[in-house]
Amino acid sequence: MQNSEAIALSAALLAVAGELTQRIHEGVVARGFEGVRPAHGFAFARLAPGGATVTDLAAHLGVTKQAASQLVEEIVRKGYVERRAHPHDARARLIVLTERGWECTRAAEEAAAEAVRPWVDVLGEGGVRVLCDQLGRIAPYGPIRPTW
Repeated sequence: MQNSEAIALSAALLAVAGELTQRIHEGVVARGFEGVRPAHGFAFARLAPGGATVTDLAAHLGVTKQAASQLVEEIVRKGYVERRAHPHDARARLIVLTERGWECTRAAEEAAAEAVRPWVDVLGEGGVRVLCDQLGRIAPYGPIRPTW
């Protein structure tokens, strides 16, 4: 692959990722979840399985513990998460989604499905499946985090 082709591929993937993030965010806001930012969605993705500590969240997002603490404080105030006693560490607090946080997460899932639906018009259903498979083969196996 020539450098120019690699740059074109990189630019296309970054453009798609940016547009997808924006469309999901707009879909969440349109569904009535005001005051959320795309960074909140990346945090919700880590919190959804069963909660996390601020340290876990900081590592997931690739930010300092202080920045993760500020983000947690913001989404606690907005009613999307709550702090609970950690079941295995008396010194730590577990951050978990509230019912409103789960509703916002479901809204993001709906918005994501809505955002990729037009791809079928361009690539066909089979093409979208192939794209998903191919990207899955090269996607990193780590946290999905924002590009700060």
